[in-house]
Amino acid sequence: MDITIGENMRKSVFPFTAIVGQEKIKKALVLNAVNPSIGGVLIKGDRGTGKTTAVRALADLLPEIEVVDGDIFNSDEESYKDFELYKAIDKNKDDDVLLVKKPMRVIELPLGATEDRVVGSLDIEKALHEGIKALEPGLLAQANRNILYIDEINLLDDNLVDVLLDAAAFGVNTIEREGISISHPSKFILIGTMNPEEGELRGQLSDRIGLEIEVEGISNIEDRIKIMKRREAFERDPLSFRAKFNKKQEKLQNKIIKAKEILNDVVIDHVLLEVIARITLELSSEGHRSDISILKTAKTIASFNGNLTVDFDDLKEAISLVLGEDPLLNQRIQKIRNDIEKREKEGENDLDNDSFSFSNDNLQEKIKEQLEDSLNEKLKKANQNHENQELDKAFNDSNNKDLDNIELGDGESKEKDFINTSDFEDKDESNSKLNQGEKLENFNEFNIDGKFDIKKY
Repeated sequence: MDITIGENMRKSVFPFTAIVGQEKIKKALVLNAVNPSIGGVLIKGDRGTGKTTAVRALADLLPEIEVVDGDIFNSDEESYKDFELYKAIDKNKDDDVLLVKKPMRVIELPLGATEDRVVGSLDIEKALHEGIKALEPGLLAQANRNILYIDEINLLDDNLVDVLLDAAAFGVNTIEREGISISHPSKFILIGTMNPEEGELRGQLSDRIGLEIEVEGISNIEDRIKIMKRREAFERDPLSFRAKFNKKQEKLQNKIIKAKEILNDVVIDHVLLEVIARITLELSSEGHRSDISILKTAKTIASFNGNLTVDFDDLKEAISLVLGEDPLLNQRIQKIRNDIEKREKEGENDLDNDSFSFSNDNLQEKIKEQLEDSLNEKLKKANQNHENQELDKAFNDSNNKDLDNIELGDGESKEKDFINTSDFEDKDESNSKLNQGEKLENFNEFNIDGKFDIKKY
């Protein structure tokens, strides 16, 4: 079923901004409109809670898309010219294309649809002679750059689930018949609804859908009264009712457009990235899809809020949208953040200490060099003083002996080599080596231990 939102049909669509409550559903839908790579929305809940109304209202809200006129895949100019399908099959394609604007559509995939209806069919004989004209596009072709809506998605046949998984993963749908294969772009916002009491969703498809929302009927009395009044007013005069919400619709539409423009410029701090990794590990999330979905969602929330940096509140909201509601989830997230920030702070202190130690090492090296120079200078002076003292002593002894000889009066002149320079030099050298050895032994202890007592020197 093709739910087209054209000018003639808009009057029958309930305004998105007029929906009462269900804030999480509305937020999840808007975030996917800003960033389709989030992977769609799975809405769990009972019937009659406004799920389908919200999906149709989203398509009505979103700005028109620019497409190549007459193209069955709703391609923009770039993909139309680049995609191999058009080069190989559409032999009559003109390089000059006419661009037109079209409203986004909701393509509904019914449970009883055949595979050919979903994937598309191909007339082999015509394909060999007429190219693209032989292709009968399926729902996945119509869904390109639009919204693919599947009610009771948990009851979908397994073969169709496999087809959806391939298209959602690669953004391409492939039709294969008797050795002939044709591929075309199929990038869509996937929105599925289900009642958990009717069966669980196949795991592979659940992992592929980015956001998961549980919805309940509104219990607030005032809100329930407001729902009745608004619905009655809309059914009585749709145009007048829609006119009352035109400004709100336009404001939200512009906010979505602005968010799309700045999305690629949004950044996230390393601490918040670690929060994502740790919370997914604590909750035993398999693989890395949850991490990536949380990251994309957090950045999209920041852009929707008009910010270029993801903050902690953006991250908490993203985690709840991806992993589902958990009464203790916010506490766990906060604890993880506190632990990381505490560790980061201690790490900075350790880094400062390391820098100080490095500076001390340099200082110690310089002090060691200065001490070594000082020690050598002191040893040199000590040796020089020792030599002078020995020379003075020897000279005095010699004079005394000469005087003694004169006093003997024996008339003999005794020549005596009173200075044995070789013995003196050996002795001084020995003393010098001994003194220097003692000092250097102490200095070697400094080198080995890497410590020193400045008072010692």
